[in-house]
Amino acid sequence: MKELTQLVFSKLPVDQKRVGIFGHSMGGHGALSIGLKHPEIFRSISAFAPICNPINCQWGQKAFTGYLGDDQTKWKQYDSTEIAKSYNGPEREILLDQGTADKFYHEKQLLPENFVDVQNSKIKVHLEKREGYDHGYFYISTFMGDHFKFHSKHL
Repeated sequence: MKELTQLVFSKLPVDQKRVGIFGHSMGGHGALSIGLKHPEIFRSISAFAPICNPINCQWGQKAFTGYLGDDQTKWKQYDSTEIAKSYNGPEREILLDQGTADKFYHEKQLLPENFVDVQNSKIKVHLEKREGYDHGYFYISTFMGDHFKFHSKHL
């Protein structure tokens, strides 16, 4: 996060007070967790089919065990849903986008509803469910414009 933002800010004419973050799948999880951990940098956050609650899905448990070890108390600081529970920065609107035909969604690997259900008055989450769309490129390319509009509204 620090290396990339420093590089972008030093090489490109970016208004550092108007920066957003978004991603897809694992990158969507990164966008959520990094955006919430660094509200002083990222004013808007959105994600396509993000892995929202990795400590409660098979993929996340395997990945966190591999990267962080068996001590599950360490995992919470890297789980977007857990981060959202304790978020205390400026108020944020977050856009989550999910295809209803996404096999990872049906396998309970993404868990966007867990993120939506977080009770934190500083976070307002919009979950867009896209009927018939899967996890792939066509889904993202179809709705990318909605994310650009969302970010431009907040930047």
